[in-house]
Amino acid sequence: MPPAAQIEIRRLTAEDAHAYYGLRLEALEREPLAFAESSEEHRGITIESMGKRLGSSEEGAEALVLGAFTEDAFVGMAGLARFTGPKKRHKAMIWGVYVKPEWRRKGIGRVLLTEILERAKAIPGIEQIMLTVAVEQIAAKKLYESLGFEVYGREPRTLKVGDRYVDEDLMVLPIAR
Repeated sequence: MPPAAQIEIRRLTAEDAHAYYGLRLEALEREPLAFAESSEEHRGITIESMGKRLGSSEEGAEALVLGAFTEDAFVGMAGLARFTGPKKRHKAMIWGVYVKPEWRRKGIGRVLLTEILERAKAIPGIEQIMLTVAVEQIAAKKLYESLGFEVYGREPRTLKVGDRYVDEDLMVLPIAR
């Protein structure tokens, strides 16, 4: 398996809808406690609507999904969305971070997040980047902290999966302007 330096990170477009749909479904099925969306909800989305969500490859957009690719595989992803409304436009949210299990601990998550943070910082007016992480996702939380994110709160029972509750840490990264 190639090191993170040999991984291509690029913005996903409508042409990637089928691959993105499949990797997102895998993430929801393998890690149901890490995502607010369920696999059942995801299955209700069409590939066509997924393509529209991914949109064009227009640079500077305020919502995007990045993908991590090897020569022959789509191995990870992360999304970014700017908050809407005049009172929240100074914030953006990272969401949907996932790396296939066999590709973890190779620096791919760090490369993905570093790139998405650079793109977020280039959006005029963004002053802070938010994310949430399930308390049990220890490796993910350590990665976020190593990139400068700080916990500012905890939401108990954020999710309920079957009879199990999931608490989430709320994290923020201020951006110096």
